Amino acid sequence: MRLLSGLIAALLSLSPAFAAEPPAVRLYAAGSLRAALTDIAKAYSAAYGTPVEPVFGGSGALGDRLAKGEPGDLFASADMGNPQSLTDAGKSGPTVLFARNHLCAILRPGLEATPATILATMLDPSVQIGTSTPKNDPGGDYAWAMFQKADAVKPGSRATLEAKALKVGNVPGSFAVPPSAGNSTAWLFREKRLDVFLSYCTNGPAVAADLPGATTLSLPPALGVAAAYGLTVLKGRNRDAAAQLALFILSPTGQKILAEHGFDAPLLP
Repeated sequence: MRLLSGLIAALLSLSPAFAAEPPAVRLYAAGSLRAALTDIAKAYSAAYGTPVEPVFGGSGALGDRLAKGEPGDLFASADMGNPQSLTDAGKSGPTVLFARNHLCAILRPGLEATPATILATMLDPSVQIGTSTPKNDPGGDYAWAMFQKADAVKPGSRATLEAKALKVGNVPGSFAVPPSAGNSTAWLFREKRLDVFLSYCTNGPAVAADLPGATTLSLPPALGVAAAYGLTVLKGRNRDAAAQLALFILSPTGQKILAEHGFDAPLLP
């Protein structure tokens, strides 16, 4: 009987039907990647059977949490600097470029502007503008870089724009949007807190879906700011599965999904 019990236990341990579910890949990712990486995670899990546990937020804040030892497997950032800091600290492997984005002006319903007039619109004292919080979210850093470029177009613009910009985020000194608000930019428009929000171009469709009439305006070349997105596999925990998910994001399938969500996918054939 003891021999039979041992044989059954051995067979059960070898049977796929009774195998333990593989540990989830804990994916830390920029909020601007939520829709794209949710679709990529579903496709990856369907193909390989490995679940993905996403954590979305500002890349700067997520990078700080990972640097302080919060357990994660893969970091997909809206910039190259935050993941590179983990690489430099020996907490992750190399940082690689996996997507590109651009800064746009998202306008509330009823506000009209063109690439030629957007700077004058933002400088208008009656127009309220907002950005993500710099350092906490690269989106804010890209907006501040645009303010600096605006100074070359119209001297004095940088100081004016920085002084009037509402910094949105969940850190001290920033304006926090209620968690129940839904799309934060649409909520800010509805509450008449803002007229223009400087954000990634890929965020525009979600705002318009939540608030019909909101429009997304590309910035003119003199004000344009590009965003490079970096990916790195963290050391420890679940490195093999994390590396597999990273390769899936870099594969034609993953890159195609990113492109479908409006990102520039640099590795598409």
